[in-house]
Amino acid sequence: MEQRAAPRTAGAADGRADTARTAEEAVTHDRSAGETVRPPGGTGDVRRRVPRTDLLLRDPRLSEAGRRLGAGVVKAAVRQAQDQARRGGVAPERVAETALALLPGTAGGLRPVLNATGVLLHTNLGRAPLSAAARQAVQEAAGPTDVELDLTTGVRAGRGRSALAALHERVPSAGAVHVVNNGAAALVLAATALAAGREIVVSRGEMVEIGDGFRLPDLLVSTGARLREVGTTNRTTAADYADAIGPDTGFVLKVHPSNFRITGFTRAADVAELAGLGVPVVADIGSGLLAPHPGLPEEPDADTQLRAGAALVTASGDKLLGGPQCGLLLGDADLVRTLARHPLARALRVDKLTLAALEATLTGPPTPTALALTADPARLAARAGRLASTLAADGIDVLAVGSRATVGGGGAPGVTLPSAALSLPEPYAEALRTVRVPVVGRLEAGRCLLDLRAVPEEDDERLAEAVRSAAPGHGGPSAPAGAEGR
Repeated sequence: MEQRAAPRTAGAADGRADTARTAEEAVTHDRSAGETVRPPGGTGDVRRRVPRTDLLLRDPRLSEAGRRLGAGVVKAAVRQAQDQARRGGVAPERVAETALALLPGTAGGLRPVLNATGVLLHTNLGRAPLSAAARQAVQEAAGPTDVELDLTTGVRAGRGRSALAALHERVPSAGAVHVVNNGAAALVLAATALAAGREIVVSRGEMVEIGDGFRLPDLLVSTGARLREVGTTNRTTAADYADAIGPDTGFVLKVHPSNFRITGFTRAADVAELAGLGVPVVADIGSGLLAPHPGLPEEPDADTQLRAGAALVTASGDKLLGGPQCGLLLGDADLVRTLARHPLARALRVDKLTLAALEATLTGPPTPTALALTADPARLAARAGRLASTLAADGIDVLAVGSRATVGGGGAPGVTLPSAALSLPEPYAEALRTVRVPVVGRLEAGRCLLDLRAVPEEDDERLAEAVRSAAPGHGGPSAPAGAEGR
């Protein structure tokens, strides 16, 4: 009697047995490509039950992620999840979910973190966080915009004119304003345009290093200017500047030493003393205050320096102003126009996203930096108490403690701000940096402190969830590699 072959499952003709609708279902189906996949609960090698890459990539959730993030990003997450399953860290039936959990929020490599260091403007964390208004403005500006087009006339218009107008409105004592790509660039543009081949007179006590090995003298000399140092490290008078000024003087530079303090037997000439010496005074105020701040009385601001006689003020936009990285130039109208038309200005100009974020920062609601500066210490303590109680109920070793925060970002050196923090065992510091939404705290006296002054109150639950994920047994330092929550 003739025997007939058993009917093959759909897809077998091209070497596949993939009738499963999802990656999880595929685990239980036989393949016709020479591999045997044991059903859950079988006795075979667990590695043979790990779903194939092509089946996982056809999972609707991973397919959608591929359209959003890119196929390469999703494939890398899938392979990482498969490796975890082969090592026994993840059940084969949960490979798809694990891959989804491993996917980044965006296609970019930068990861958002919670800044619980107690440093409001942390350079390693990107300094000032943008306000919601600035973030929305950036999103809107990501497509085609009228950055250099007058929509009424249809002809070319001034680049970033509305952002510049907003900056000018905030500092009406400036004759004109201009924006470049960072604070150092603002000073480089001024030195190149006003003092290339000439002298810049500057105090020895203000020859600062601005971070990561970049030193102000090297920066200025690179423009072709020569430095004429006057005074001493701790004492420089207006007479010292006057004695050094001559036919080759391009300008007098007044630098705010924003990342250190010299105390004791000191003397420094201010802008008002220097303004009458017959040459332009350029004041580099560094941290970007546009007007006096009641909580930072010793921090210089642009309006005060201009009213005192500075011809030009340079500053950063991503520090106390609370905006995007950029360099601000404010001052004499003719001088600023000269700088804006200098050939180097083209190389230093900002893009439309920076212009959008800057304008929204200037015209919108208070920035996260402004809110953190004025946070109520009693409210911070109450938040820390609530979080500590909630986490302690989950069996976590945590205390609410007092803390001292700092401004950071090269601003307000020596100033500390009363704050409150969660105190956790030291191993949490590393574990919290590896959870899904990383948290960066600081180590102090053998404990990991999570300072709340730079953490928006709306992020308290995210912070608590991160701590739970980092706890031992939930992906924390004592949990196996690849466990949930890492």
